[in-house]
Formats: sequence, structure tokens, C-alpha cells
Amino acid sequence: MTSSAAALSQLLDARYSCRAFLPDRVPRADIERMLRMGQRTASWCNSQPWRVHLVGGQALERLRKAAYAQASAGEFDPDIPGPSEYRGVYAERRRGAGHALYHALGIARDDYARRTEQMLENYRFFGAPHVAIITTDRALGTYGAVDCGGYVSTLLLAAQSLGIAAVPQAAVPMVASALRRELGIDDDRDIVCAVSFGYADDAHAANTCRTERAPLDDTVEWIDD
Repeated sequence: MTSSAAALSQLLDARYSCRAFLPDRVPRADIERMLRMGQRTASWCNSQPWRVHLVGGQALERLRKAAYAQASAGEFDPDIPGPSEYRGVYAERRRGAGHALYHALGIARDDYARRTEQMLENYRFFGAPHVAIITTDRALGTYGAVDCGGYVSTLLLAAQSLGIAAVPQAAVPMVASALRRELGIDDDRDIVCAVSFGYADDAHAANTCRTERAPLDDTVEWIDD
């Protein structure tokens, strides 16, 4: 294995979704370096459709309050609809991820109050000192959203390489109107996801949670003949 492949493999193996952060802010120079690496993401026709609202400080505290209030009221209004259903192996993997997190936190299967409380932590950005809200040009449709997914993947690896913990969040765009109001996001932009980041609180039980990956035989069909 080449040194580059080994380094990438190490980053992929070490990265996890951080769900508890220290309050310490990441230096601006490190954030800019992370973003520059993210900017190298491949995209359809080099369109680079992602736009990032990088929020911190008092602006983030206002956003936290607004997002949490809307989610607590159950007023969800995403720009991009979520899955119509999880079925088969996708449902199994989803349940497995949820079970791993709740087990790490000591939340019983039938403790719906604590499960709801933990779900709502998404809208507090798990206490992260920074959050990136990522949008795409609405006219680009699925292509723009796919490109943003690639951007997020690159950004997560860039963060890991710099010692920055991060979590991609599909839940946050569910309160699109709060994000638009607080951040002034234009109506011609679809809110795709958020990435909360900072330094991990290694003492928090949530950060002991790890998920498994399917073997290649479950995801790859080799067609050689």
C-alpha cells in the first residue's frame, strides 16, 4: 500500500460522527484550510454548486435557539423531502445505527422521552462551536444535491486530517424556515445538510458510538464477462 493510500485508509477508519463537542473554537486558519480542501471536490461539469454558511459565536447561539424551537414544536419544512421509507437492509442498518448510539448513552429501547431528547440535540448542533450549513442551487436538482454530498464527504476527511471532529446532519435542514430566517438564505437555494464541527469531548458517552460498514459482497456486483 502506498503512503497516500495508507493515509487515506487511516483517516477513513478513524473518522466517526461526533455528537458531543468541547466549547473551544477552531482557529480560523484551520477552518479555512479545511474549506480549501473541501473545495477540491469533483462535481458535475465542475459546477461546484455548494454554498456554505459558516456560523459561529453569537450568530450560532441565535441559530441554535431558533432551530431547537422549531424542531421542538414539530414544525418541519425541509426543502428536500426525506426518504419515503427505509425498507429491507436499509431499515436494518438504520436500526443498528440507532441502537449503537442509544446503547452508548444508556437509553432503553422504550425510553421514548430520552430518545426524543437525544434527537433534539441535532438542533443544538451537539454543542459544537461551529456549524456549516450547505446549500445548492435549486435549479440543479438531484445533480446539485449529489455534488454537495461529495463535498461533505471531502470536508469530513479534511476535518479529520486536521484533528477536527465533525458530524454531518441531515436532520438540521428539516427546520429550513428557521435557517432561512436566521441566515438570510435565498429562496432559490435548497438546504442540503449541516456539518457541525469543533473538538470532540472524549469523555462524553456519545463519542464511544461506532457504526459498522457492510462487506463488499453486499454492495458491489462484479460484472466481468
